[in-house]
Amino acid sequence: MTPSAYVLEYHLVNYRRTWRASALSTLVLPLLTMLGFGLGVGGYVQADVDGAAYLDWIVPGLIASTAAQTALGEASWPVLSGFEWLKVYFAQATAPLRPGDILGGHLAFMMFRVLISVAAFLLVASTFGALHSFWALAVLPLSVLIGLAVAAPMVAYTASISSDSYLPIMFRFAVLPMSLFSGVFFPIESLPGPLRWLAYALPLWHGVDLTRAATLGRALGPAGLWHVLYLLLWCAAGWFLARRRFQRRLVF
Repeated sequence: MTPSAYVLEYHLVNYRRTWRASALSTLVLPLLTMLGFGLGVGGYVQADVDGAAYLDWIVPGLIASTAAQTALGEASWPVLSGFEWLKVYFAQATAPLRPGDILGGHLAFMMFRVLISVAAFLLVASTFGALHSFWALAVLPLSVLIGLAVAAPMVAYTASISSDSYLPIMFRFAVLPMSLFSGVFFPIESLPGPLRWLAYALPLWHGVDLTRAATLGRALGPAGLWHVLYLLLWCAAGWFLARRRFQRRLVF
């Protein structure tokens, strides 16, 4: 096993003791989301959206948003806890583990949590008949890409603060707007020009477009490659910044 794998094992062992606390919400939240947004709001949307029924159109956006929200949740308070409260990172750093090993193992666990959440959402969505292609299975690796693209920069931010009072600021002024203006609930073409370009710059819109193409069985062509490369850029930049912050805080 690699050093990062041992860190991942540590988080998995902890999760084995606490998974019951999140198991119900992992299944119930997708169901409530499908009922509330897909059927509730969708019941008032009579026309198709981009050639698809509103339920079928919104489900991939909700899946991508779930991947991002799960990753951001795991990359915020748990990471701050590792530095400030439980100080698990410092304990791991006293073992023969480098900051990159600690970061890599924890990010791997975050992607594990993303996979579980998205798999549950896919299961619920399939019961509503909202998946129209075998390419929907590609949503699982895509969710990891989406999750890492937002989790790595978030870890870098969390590793730069010393109080959790800064986390609500990030969620209120960055995460919430990203969730609202990334094509999850309505096409970004309806946004004014400046907001539309902001959506293009955010990683979630690229994930939403990829996920929507997969669940609806649509080909994106060169645009799909652009989406993937842009998300990989966010992953690489986030990893670089997060590793620098871990190095500064854990190496004396």
